[in-house]
Amino acid sequence: MKCRILTMTAIAAAIAATFGEPSAAGMSKPDYLSSKDRIAAEYKTAKAACEPLSSNAKDVCMAQAKGGEKVALAELTASYQPTVKARYDVRLARAEADYSVAKEKCDDQSGNAKDVCVKEAQAARTTAKADAKANMKTADAKVVAGKEIAEARKDASADKRDADYAVAKEKCDALAGAAKDACVGSAKANFGKS
Repeated sequence: MKCRILTMTAIAAAIAATFGEPSAAGMSKPDYLSSKDRIAAEYKTAKAACEPLSSNAKDVCMAQAKGGEKVALAELTASYQPTVKARYDVRLARAEADYSVAKEKCDDQSGNAKDVCVKEAQAARTTAKADAKANMKTADAKVVAGKEIAEARKDASADKRDADYAVAKEKCDALAGAAKDACVGSAKANFGKS
């Protein structure tokens, strides 16, 4: 059973390692579809490995198989369509998968120990979701800040260019006639003024 579960985890890790931080281009559609088929096949294998088990061991095994599939699919989607939202969805899938397995494992206990186990699983899920949300908001803030920084730099560059043009034009005022006209024309050309 653990071997099959580790295989699903290994596939999810391989997909993540293969595609790592996704590039802006993502992956090709044929690669996406073949990876999706491999994930489905691995899920069937992991699910079949759970069949001979009984009672809660089977439930835990099934939760691990389903969770592994959901995480692998979320990672695949993040590789195919690399966005902040897709990476957020991967974190949520992991949180839910971990929670499902932990909750199933709690069924082996009883009384207060089971209640504590369930509360710990819920707390871990809440923490993982909060961290995922914080990461997504941070990434969004970086995008917004990046745009604002670029805009500020553009404005600063335009202000500097205008100031330099004013200095060049002022220097032309010391000249007269054709020399002044040539100087002003040169200043306009150098600083993109019309």
